[in-house]
Order: sequence, then C-alpha cells, then structure tokens
Amino acid sequence: MADIGIQLNGTMLQGFSWNLPPDGQHWRRLARLAPRLAEEGFTSVWMPPAYKGTGGNNDVGYGVYDLWDLGEFDQRGSVATKYGTRKEYQTAVNALREAGINVLADIVLNHRLGADGTQRVMATEVARDNRNYALDEPKPNPRPITAYTVYNFPGRGGALDDFTWNYHMFKAVDYDLSHEREGIFLLEGKKWDEDVDHENGNFDYLMGADVDLHDERVYAQLVKWGSWYLNETGVDGVRLDAIKHMSRDFYLRWLNDMRVATGRELFCVGEYWLADVGALKYYLGEEKAMSLFDVPLHFKFFHASHDRARIDFKHILCDTLVDADPVHAVTFVDNHDTQPNQALESTVEAWFKPVAYSLILLREAGYPCVFFADLYGLPNDRIPAVAELPLLLEIRRRFAFGEQVDSFDESDLVAWQRKGDDAHEMSGCVVVLSSRDGNEQPVQKTLDLGKEHAGEEWVCVLGENHGSVEVNEDGEATFVVGNSMISVFLHVEAARSLDNIPINI
Repeated sequence: MADIGIQLNGTMLQGFSWNLPPDGQHWRRLARLAPRLAEEGFTSVWMPPAYKGTGGNNDVGYGVYDLWDLGEFDQRGSVATKYGTRKEYQTAVNALREAGINVLADIVLNHRLGADGTQRVMATEVARDNRNYALDEPKPNPRPITAYTVYNFPGRGGALDDFTWNYHMFKAVDYDLSHEREGIFLLEGKKWDEDVDHENGNFDYLMGADVDLHDERVYAQLVKWGSWYLNETGVDGVRLDAIKHMSRDFYLRWLNDMRVATGRELFCVGEYWLADVGALKYYLGEEKAMSLFDVPLHFKFFHASHDRARIDFKHILCDTLVDADPVHAVTFVDNHDTQPNQALESTVEAWFKPVAYSLILLREAGYPCVFFADLYGLPNDRIPAVAELPLLLEIRRRFAFGEQVDSFDESDLVAWQRKGDDAHEMSGCVVVLSSRDGNEQPVQKTLDLGKEHAGEEWVCVLGENHGSVEVNEDGEATFVVGNSMISVFLHVEAARSLDNIPINI
C-alpha cells in the first residue's frame, strides 16, 4: 500500500498534548488552525481520541468508556468530551479535510474503564512481573471476585447501538471489589494472546477491563463500531494505541475489514512502545498493514540530549525503523506519553530538539510527526516552543527535495545534502551537525556539491550566523557549524525568499 507520508514531503502533526485545558474548546481550535496548518506544510493531523472516557470532560481519551459517544450523551458527568461535542468534532474534521489535510483518528480498543456495574466471577490472580505465573496467596486460586465488567451505557439508552458488555467479553481486570484488592485477575476460561509483547512474561494486559479481542461477539461489535465511526466521520486514517498489548492477528483482520467497509486505503500508524527495531519489524511482518512510530529513534534522541559528550552522530540512525524500513516509519521527537510526568516520560531536552527535528524533517526517509506542544509551547505541559520549528517546516516544505547525499563519516561531525529537483524552485539544502567544541576554532565540513553548483553562494539560515560560503570551480564548499550543533545552508536566493527568517542575510 502507498504511504501518504512519502508524498510531497508529507508531515504529520500530533494535534494535542496531555495537559490541554479541559475547556471543551480543542475541536474549535483545530478547526480555526486548519488553514494555517496547511500553509505550514502539514499533510495530516492526528487528533486525540474523540469518544467518552471514564473521566468525562477531564479525560484525555485513553480511559475509554463508550466508543459510540463522541460528545453527544450525558455520561460520566458531561455531554462534551475534554475536546468538545460531536458536532464540533465533525466540524474540525471537515475543516482540516477542506484545507487539504488528512485526518487520523486515535483508536483505543485494548481496554474499558468506568463500568456501570459489577459481576461475581471466578478469576486467578497473576504476578505483575510475570503474567504467566499464578500467585499462591491468597488461596484458593481461582477464586470468586467482584469485577467491574458491566457496561450498558444508561446515559445513551440504546441510541446508536444497544450492545452491552459483560465479563464474557473481557479477559482480565485490575480490581476485586469484594476484597478491595488491586491486582491482575485473569478471568476463568480466558488466556493471554501469544502474539503480543513478552515483557512481564506476556504483556497482553495493560489496564482496566482487558477486552477479549478473539471473542467473536466482541469482534463483530468492533467491526460494526469501526465501520460506523470511519464512514460517519470521514476520517482518512487511524492511529492505533497500545498495540504491543494487542494481538497482531486481530489487527490484520480488523484493518482489512475496515478497508473493505470504507472502500478506502486508510493510512494506519501503530504505537508499539519498544526501543527494539527487531520487534517492530516482526510486528510489521510481510503484510506491512500499517506503519509504526519509530520508538528506537526517539530514544536515540532522548539519550543524546542527556549526554552530549557521548553523542554519536555517525550511528544515530542505526538500529532505527527509519533506517530499516523507511516507508513504514513515522519518526518523531516527543509525544504526549514522553512529556514530563507521564508514564513513559522520556522528554528530549529542549537544547537538542532543533537537531532532532532536522534529522526527521530535512531528510528524505520516514514520515515525520511534529508534536503540538513543540510547535506552540504549552505552559500546562511545561514544554517551551521549539523556536526553530517554523523555519525547519518551511525548509522541508519548499527546499528539502531531491537526491540525498550523506557524509556520516565521523562520530562528532556529519552532514548531508539534498540536491534539489526541477519541480521545486531553488530547492536543495545542506545540513551540518557537530558535537565538537567550537570555541577554539570553527568546526568545518567540506562537501562536494557537484560542479553544477560551481560559483554559487550558499547562506547559513539556521544555527550560529556563519554568513555565506562560495562553491569553488570543482563544486566543493566548506560549511561551518558552531556550538549550537547545527547549521542549515540554502542557496542565497532561496534564503532571501524565506518567510521565517532568523538572521540578516
């Protein structure tokens, strides 16, 4: 299948962060932003979960209560979700699509929270660090527990769909009300899926009431809901949450059914949170039914930003998905899970973010995803805006085209050239990265741009103001990079045409 990320320098925006104010206004914000986002070169926006969570209008969306309630029914303490109402959601989707931007819906099918009732069931408590191991205490095991497994959605009253959930549709829960005990309780007659990540013995279970994806009643319901949701909203694709905890076979089957039901390609990117490129390649398999976020690359950025002295630019792209399978890699710097105070906190330090974004925005491989908080700066999240991002986005949109020539021959000094093409006026760029101390003397990198560039003037537009360089008669030029670690050079005429201009040229 084709990948919308490799068309026209496609760029994705993660259109939210964790700590957006719960004011019910975010769908309206995205609708207003749509023309601006298109001008900045975004070709898709990943929107947060649109359905009702257990926290009502305070829920980010991952504590799923009712998939059918898109902010339309008085449930969990509110009609609107954290982001707004169903009508406002649809308006935002339409505004983005009318601006030429694809919309990706966040799909969370692994679990349910906020049950409407309990049931007495038999269950075996298992160890948190080895879900294949049944605990000896308290005995007997299995034993009766009181589990939150009834979901009948009284606030919706059967509107849109009358399916109700009970313990037969779940595999495990995390609380026994009768003994007021937290734990992981595998329900009698159920077993963990094998085609999931094997952390903690088996990582099928994540949280809440774990959905049994291989119960045919459940599967039929998820197909019915998915078909309704995708056709009703008209979104162009999906982002799949927590797939390391979910059966690979389930998603191969469900995505195929969704593509048949909609008659559309449905671009899909999955979140498999593991810094092991081998595991990501295995999950993609031969079918390659989706793309995956490049978690290994994120951790390369994270570790580099926390230990400048040990940065190895020569190998920073090694053992990453964008290196192993660039067509199916969605690259990113940070996201809502990596930001401060979140469960997967691994925030890339602010000083390194311009370098990291240059590595995903100005290279030809991968489909880069920009984090909403990095673009705009959000005080609630304690994340400052990356001041260089508008310029990097403009360079990607207008000039980062053509053949890529890499010079990754030193661990502390690398560069690459995009040669440009005939379809994009004045296109082409040079990027130089260095972790050397440039206080004693400027760090320089000589590149062969080709004799067709002889006599041209190239100008530093990002990094310390290094002025311009002239390409000699043999097509060579020497570029300078300072302690900011990054310099980006454009042809002088391209530089003069920039809308986002950080220096005098």
